[in-house]
Amino acid sequence: MNKCAWALKNVIEELYHDREWGVPVHDDRLLFEFLALEGAQAGLSWLTILKKRDGYRKAFDNFDVTKIIEYDNDKINALLTNPEIVRNQLKIRSVVTNAHAFLKVQHEFGSFDNYIWRFVDGKPVQNTWKNHQELPTSTNLSDLISKDLKKRGFKFVGSTISYAFMQAIGIVNDHTVDCYRHAQLHQHN
Repeated sequence: MNKCAWALKNVIEELYHDREWGVPVHDDRLLFEFLALEGAQAGLSWLTILKKRDGYRKAFDNFDVTKIIEYDNDKINALLTNPEIVRNQLKIRSVVTNAHAFLKVQHEFGSFDNYIWRFVDGKPVQNTWKNHQELPTSTNLSDLISKDLKKRGFKFVGSTISYAFMQAIGIVNDHTVDCYRHAQLHQHN
């Protein structure tokens, strides 16, 4: 079975590719998790974040936004000493900031899912890339989503991070056409 070239480097990325990447996500908790992880990834490899994913879940109360909005400076200082996550103050604080913004979006749209999927009318964009080098790092759509998220108070949501988020949650199907997952995900949409 052919797979996207990036997924063949190690088992962790391969499992992520086979099970999660590009699968449409509609669960708000998981959407927040991906938003937080993509922000944490800025300037680092995705493999680094995948290796720390369980640590992030423990450190951030399984990405429960109602708990995260209660984090105070003591909690943030404790997180800064946690070796199971990326210890970057701006990135850690952005998770708390984003939890507040996330709740506002949920209140306005009924769910974050309703909000984020309206950008594509609820249907994933089916791309037809022949090889991994063709994949963009940002698009007009990620520019639009990034701008809207920033306007709503989100941090670490630049266009490149927003595009990686879109890929992770299946707003775009960026599996290459020779990858077995491309056809599987295309059929389900």
